[in-house]
Parts: sequence; structure tokens; C-alpha cells
Amino acid sequence: MSAFSRRLGDPKRKGTPADYLIVGLGNPGSEFDGTRHNVGADVIVELSARAETRLRKTKARALAAGVLMSDKRVVLAFPQTFMNNSGESVRLLVRSFGIQEPSHIIVVHDELDLDAGRLRLKEGGGLAGHNGLRSITHHLGTTEYIRLRIGVGRPPVSQSGADYVLRRPGKADQKILTDAVQTAADALEMLVDVGVEPTMARYNRRQPPTGDGA
Repeated sequence: MSAFSRRLGDPKRKGTPADYLIVGLGNPGSEFDGTRHNVGADVIVELSARAETRLRKTKARALAAGVLMSDKRVVLAFPQTFMNNSGESVRLLVRSFGIQEPSHIIVVHDELDLDAGRLRLKEGGGLAGHNGLRSITHHLGTTEYIRLRIGVGRPPVSQSGADYVLRRPGKADQKILTDAVQTAADALEMLVDVGVEPTMARYNRRQPPTGDGA
């Protein structure tokens, strides 16, 4: 058992541990579907559809599914704890599926500081004011997990960041974010297959088209 998993506590689990845990952040409930804040969760839905499987309720307070990607055991998860308490679910998922290292955890989330549709993959780093990441870092006791940031753009001066991310975008930006979800799923499949560095080299440089900002 790794020092990381010992710190979180041994759940006395049985079976083979998962190779990766991919967590898409968002808020549960139909009222949040299609909002900027839920693009991370949308990626999980896309990956589960590609694997022809369904996300199911788990004791880890998440919708989750186990899939094979490039012959690796991968858990896809969408926490049902609401964004600000995402770490509660992630900690339970890590213990339930035997994740041994934070570098085997990939968190997909929205990012105000990137243009709409822009992807940025990174290992560790700061939280950039994101409450979901703050909760995960608190519950895991580390920032050394992988993040796939999906840009949603900045709100207009007259609108708060919180209000902006909890609203559905206009048609042009919605098309950009829908395409970004597909590209993010592609990037995650590549990451599981060949690792972080080549995936960063390929996807961090891509420029999204211009949207409507609404």
C-alpha cells in the first residue's frame, strides 16, 4: 500500500485496484445540465457512452462506472455532492477503488481563466479559486493529482463569475463547449494510453474557435 492510500485509510477492499480514476466535476440535478460549471461531468457522460456503459449510483456518493481503456481499468465518476463538496466523494472513490497514487486521479473541470473551448492538461498546481478543486485538495491532502481544465471564458463585467458558470451559454459558445467535451474525451483516452506528457504536448496547444461569449 502506498503512503498516499495509507493516509486516506484502508477500506479493506477486495479485488484488483483501478489503474485510473477520472472525475468530472459539476452539480447534480437537471437544472444544472448544460451549464458551464458542468462541462467536467459532461465529459464523464461522453466517455461512458463511448464505452457503452451506464453511470450508476455508488456508496461513494457518485455516479460511476468501471470501463476498460487501452486495457487499463478506469473508473469514471460524477460526484453527487455538489461542486463545493466534491472532495467528500473523491476521497470515498479513491478508497473504494484502491487508487494508490494521486497521479492516477484525473479531475476534469471548468476554467474561467481559459477561452471557451480551450483545454489545458496539467499535473498538480494551484486551485485558481475553484471550489471543487479546493474541496478535493482538502480531502486528499495533496494537490498532486492531474487536472484537465476546460475553458468557459470570462463573464461580462456586469455578471458575477458564479452566475456565469451556472448559466447555459448561448448557441455559439454551446457549440464550442460541446466540441470541447468531445476533444477532452479524446485527450483522456490518449492520456490513459500513452501518459501525461505526450497528451499535454498534443492538446495544450490547440486553439478553439471564437464563440459568442453569451
